[in-house]
Amino acid sequence: METGAAGRPYDVVLFGATGFAGGLTAEYLAAHAPAGCRWALAGRSRARLGALRHRLAERRPHCADLPLLVADSEDPDSLRELAGSARVVASTVGPYVWYGEGLVAACAEAGTDYVDLTGEAEFVDRMYVRYDARARETGARLVHACGFDSVPHDLGVYFTVRQLPEGVPLRIDGFVRAGAVFSGGTFASALTAFGRGREILRAAHERRLHEPRLVTRRAHAPLSGPRFSRETGTWALPLPTLDPQVVTRSAAALERYGPDFRYRHYASVKTLPMALGGAAVVSTGVLAAQLPFVRSWLMDRYEPGRGPDADRRARSWFTVRFVGEGGGRRVFTEVSGGDPGYDETAKMLAESALCLALDELPKTSGQVTTAVAMGDALLDRLRAAGLRFRVAYSG
Repeated sequence: METGAAGRPYDVVLFGATGFAGGLTAEYLAAHAPAGCRWALAGRSRARLGALRHRLAERRPHCADLPLLVADSEDPDSLRELAGSARVVASTVGPYVWYGEGLVAACAEAGTDYVDLTGEAEFVDRMYVRYDARARETGARLVHACGFDSVPHDLGVYFTVRQLPEGVPLRIDGFVRAGAVFSGGTFASALTAFGRGREILRAAHERRLHEPRLVTRRAHAPLSGPRFSRETGTWALPLPTLDPQVVTRSAAALERYGPDFRYRHYASVKTLPMALGGAAVVSTGVLAAQLPFVRSWLMDRYEPGRGPDADRRARSWFTVRFVGEGGGRRVFTEVSGGDPGYDETAKMLAESALCLALDELPKTSGQVTTAVAMGDALLDRLRAAGLRFRVAYSG
């Protein structure tokens, strides 16, 4: 095998292809990967990979010869071989804090681009501390959060910034609404995060010690209190997800975001009772996750690998509205699409992998965001694939 990434046998390898999100991503690639794109399925079980290939080939006969690669997140040798065979590896194997590090390490060492679906702040921070420097040396681009966490928010803000003047302080608020259900894998990741508060804070602190600080510019995402948003006509609840961190990292890396950038991130609900109910559910989940026996019981009831059926996903939707201000201008923008947790997430992950493998992009390396690594190219891909980015008001 040639050592340069361009000479490797596969453009894209999908790791975790037999899981719920992995299967949907495989179906998307089967339908949309361009002719000549060399891609493969990877996972622990050759039998399950073969069954998935057979299912894909029933609708897409050209998939009958898809290569199958056996690799295990607990087998470092298999991960090194996997990373060395591909230009880009896309991983759907979570919770990432438990199962994700080995593949990130292998990709950073091999100079292989990597994308995943994580929304786990602890995992992203630990991967930065441990592998960003090596990835910069080898040229690997490590791009986390390439699904609903955090593509609509990162690229939505990127799109909004482009509607505002350059070289001035910018203020953007994002308001998230969604109608969807989530799978066992998503539930497991959320429950894991709820139960690891101290570890999350420790990882964030360690990252701050390693991360270069901005000197002449500022990018921050303060956590504000609940409020009624006159711009959207909804109650806005602070949403302490990974998304604002991703947005501010894009802002820190890209001067187009101005000398002083602020982003606030909210869940948007129509009525005050709904807002109070949502806060109560989240609080209950956080408390439950602190008790190991409750956490284990919930994990058993909502095991990974299962998710909503096609009819339920077809009824699901999301909308993220952004209010941006700067230099005397104000804009309202919107990003929207279908099922956020699965169909659209599979689309975002697959298009991110294809973008890194096939498109002309800015020269970057290390741990980077979708806006920094792919920017306009990924935005164009997602719009062509059916996600809507629009300006609702500009004045």
